[in-house]
Amino acid sequence: HKRLHEIMVEKDAIYAKPDFSEADGMRTGELEAEFADLEGWNAETDAASLLSNLGINESKHDLNMEELSSDLKVRVLLAQALFGNPDVLILDEPTNDLDIHTISWLEDFLLDFKNTVIVVSHDRHFLDTVCTHICDIDFSKINIFTGNYSFWYQSSQLALRQRSDKNKKAEEKKKELMEFISRFSANAAKSKQATSRRKMLDNLDIEEIKPSSRKYPGITFHQERDAGNQIVSISSLKKSTSEGHLFKNINFIVNKGDKIAFISKNSLAVTQFFEVLNGKIKADSGDITIGTTIKSAYLPNDNSEYFNAKESLIDWLRKFAESEEEREDVYLRTFLGRMLFTGEEALKSSEVLSGGEKVRCMLSKMMLAKGNLLFLDEPTNHLDLESITALNNAMSEYRGTLLFTSHDQELVNTVANRIIEITPNGTIDKMMSYDEYLKDDKIITLREEMYA
Repeated sequence: HKRLHEIMVEKDAIYAKPDFSEADGMRTGELEAEFADLEGWNAETDAASLLSNLGINESKHDLNMEELSSDLKVRVLLAQALFGNPDVLILDEPTNDLDIHTISWLEDFLLDFKNTVIVVSHDRHFLDTVCTHICDIDFSKINIFTGNYSFWYQSSQLALRQRSDKNKKAEEKKKELMEFISRFSANAAKSKQATSRRKMLDNLDIEEIKPSSRKYPGITFHQERDAGNQIVSISSLKKSTSEGHLFKNINFIVNKGDKIAFISKNSLAVTQFFEVLNGKIKADSGDITIGTTIKSAYLPNDNSEYFNAKESLIDWLRKFAESEEEREDVYLRTFLGRMLFTGEEALKSSEVLSGGEKVRCMLSKMMLAKGNLLFLDEPTNHLDLESITALNNAMSEYRGTLLFTSHDQELVNTVANRIIEITPNGTIDKMMSYDEYLKDDKIITLREEMYA
């Protein structure tokens, strides 16, 4: 809270004076009164509560910002924005780098927040939960809709269908009128009717419907071959860092057709678990057995190592081709085109890509691989809503086995048929939807024990 900080600085400066005057006494009285009005005496407790609820351990509350990891810095900045009950709260992608449980807390906080909130987010569940109005920006115009994201999406799609249907009927009527005029305009007996039809044609309203500036990628994951019954078996897996256990006592079997969402209070634990499974790093101990029929594809959280060379996107994707047919430009352009890299876009350098473009390239790579086991670590990061929707549909329709983690609750709810939570003391493994998982009282109690 900027004003509270200013008051504290001014008070400290006055109290530090060796010659405390009567004017100083009057001024400190004013400052103390304002400090009390702003609930300054509760400020430290409130700040600590915000930091803890945003997933920052109490042991880190007194650290300098430069000592925090990048994801914790983002959480501190979010806490700073929420602190002090501002009149207008402006949030730009506030759910980025938050785990699902922290996002749920943020949703509850904003639901109880009495003032105005303006938010930009690609998290559909978050928008549905928090928003009362949606501002739709298309063709540089802003249209405001009352309701949440799902209501806007459904109503806008319905309006578009209605306009298209109206235009289709008008086009059919136009064709019918033009045929009549063409046949009978030279016929004296029908000339009045032809003239009447011409007036009807002139008055016919056919609305020009501009295609939306939004573009949806064409994401589909196919399997080169069906997997056998043995997918992945994990026994006594353990991994630690200098700060302690990331995970231990990891034991489970992945079944054919599983779509498992991995969750954790510690996102690093899931990322390193995926890196262990994909051979990027080694576990401290434990065994991993992967079936002989498995062909996997992996979308990592950090994809920077894939974009070091200066090369066109076609040449970039060609590196992952496995046959002469797959190395052909026409074949590679098919996969790049699905991710909206068409024409000259496919020739741009891989060095100049945005975060979202890099993820779309990685998804092209995954489609090219035709794996029967897919690993996706936070696949919605950097993607726009259209790409997230397309990815969501592709993951739902995929017939292979899927292991993924995401802070996008809508994605987890609609894709996962099994939830595995990685805690410092083992796993919680349940065959249920994420909504069911969150509401289960026994699981809530078990989670408290596993994180203790």
